[in-house]
Amino acid sequence: MTPKEFIKQYKLFAIETERKTGISHLFTLAQAALESRWGERAEGNNFFGIKAKATTTLPNKQLWVTKEELAVPNSNKFPEVLSITKLSNGKYLYRVKDWFMKYITPEEGFTDHAQFFFRNKRYAKALLVKADPYKFAEEVAKAGYATATNYADSLKKIIKMLKSYE
Repeated sequence: MTPKEFIKQYKLFAIETERKTGISHLFTLAQAALESRWGERAEGNNFFGIKAKATTTLPNKQLWVTKEELAVPNSNKFPEVLSITKLSNGKYLYRVKDWFMKYITPEEGFTDHAQFFFRNKRYAKALLVKADPYKFAEEVAKAGYATATNYADSLKKIIKMLKSYE
């Protein structure tokens, strides 16, 4: 799916999320694009890579292959470990299968994504700047949404591109 097709198909969900929560639709749409590779990896309408909790029932979760970077080895953390590589920085890169949320519709996925920030206290500082997509991206990254060190910059590049289409 091209970026323009992705925007056309999912922008309204991001705008509705902004209306309900105050979180910038540009941030939401950018994060959906980044996390799902412009909709290519949005199985079960999970555009944001939201992991399932241990208490999530099977119809509402799905196993995905993913990569995780850990400071210390911990093979018991995942349902299935596919490979472990020691990195030059002393950390470990795991290729694993892990449980992620599954949603009936894209709208349900976008709504739960927004509520995720409100449910998790570590995003309290980010919520103070939720209307500014750039600042929100920085604070979400600082709070540990993803392990990639350039996560905020990646989001901000997509936000800038999205703004150019508006």
